[in-house]
Amino acid sequence: MGELAPARLSLEGAMNVHAAVDPKWSGLTSPNGKPLHLNTQDFLVIDRDRDATYEATYRPQALYNRAQEGFHANNETFLLHEVATNLPIYLPDTGPTDFHLHLPPGGFQLVLVTSGMFTFDYDGRFYYVGPGAVMLQSAIVHRQLFYTWSGLSTEENLKTPQTVVPDPMSMGYSGKFLEAFVTDPTTFPNPTIVGPDQINEAETPRVAWSHPLHDRPADAGFWLQDPLALDALFKPLTDGAIKSATPVYVRDIGIEIPSGRLATGHIIATDPRGQSLLPKSTSATADAASFAKGEVVIYRVIRGTAEFKDNAGKSFELATGDVVTAGKNATQLVGLGENTQVLRLGLLKGLENLRSWTPTQRDEIDGLAGKIITQKDVRPVRTEGKPVGYLYA
Repeated sequence: MGELAPARLSLEGAMNVHAAVDPKWSGLTSPNGKPLHLNTQDFLVIDRDRDATYEATYRPQALYNRAQEGFHANNETFLLHEVATNLPIYLPDTGPTDFHLHLPPGGFQLVLVTSGMFTFDYDGRFYYVGPGAVMLQSAIVHRQLFYTWSGLSTEENLKTPQTVVPDPMSMGYSGKFLEAFVTDPTTFPNPTIVGPDQINEAETPRVAWSHPLHDRPADAGFWLQDPLALDALFKPLTDGAIKSATPVYVRDIGIEIPSGRLATGHIIATDPRGQSLLPKSTSATADAASFAKGEVVIYRVIRGTAEFKDNAGKSFELATGDVVTAGKNATQLVGLGENTQVLRLGLLKGLENLRSWTPTQRDEIDGLAGKIITQKDVRPVRTEGKPVGYLYA
């Protein structure tokens, strides 16, 4: 999404100088590289926050903290990282991004905002999102227009708390989010559609696009879940499987169907002692089976502490910023501290129906850039008009 493409240089230019090709239309419709394979053995690896390295991998104003051990142990099929904005957006080299696409295998790109506020332009429409907002998208022409920046030093900024609850304090911090892709962003096409020097603010943001490239599973599409929407409310977990001094609640972030059944996502959380912080539903309880899916599971502690057991019954604890990546039956969440929030992602078998892009395909599509557009829809205002930015619409 917009967060990966620098304002003056596309992602591929920043990471890999891909071939600037201009071939005749080749009819590329789907990735044709090696099949993707989840690690379905009883493996378990931990990325500790104390060992984290924050690097400006894709653009100068953001620092990226990758769950690198989990990425490698899972055959480099699924990448989870934290993105921390670290400079003001309106500087010569850090301004709004160009209009561009990301084309990961399966069309999977997930964003969960954990602090600050962001403005994105997807398919000619503005979205203002803050802590707890979930977005799932790929193959949509988009850009990032704005994010909050606290002005703190890098060290202080990286220590500001993260949350999935949109309270006024968290919205004032520098913007941060958790982001996930199928495979590494440098291995799939990220073509720039309209460069920053060609953007006409009066006209370009009102134009939506589509084109025939890529291969997304049936039913997959754009997904936005507001943290205060009814389907985002936390439901009490009543089966007693997770021990805690305070009640345990679960929020389904709703990504299973929009992802084309590639992944499930849930936030498992507790309130601070003596407070009611989490937006809750009083009409239903959480279905424990609903967040038990996954051939591979990933837990990331957003805040607080969580206790796990491996399949040998040995306990271990994760603290804020830690990530565990494990095989289906290799670990179990058994305890939560107070004021704790944990993201759980379950990677489903459908991922193994996907293939990676070959380097040649990647470079060819990056080289085509704006030439891959086949349809435009000019809207009188941003809220009108049929979305056409999906690759398969």
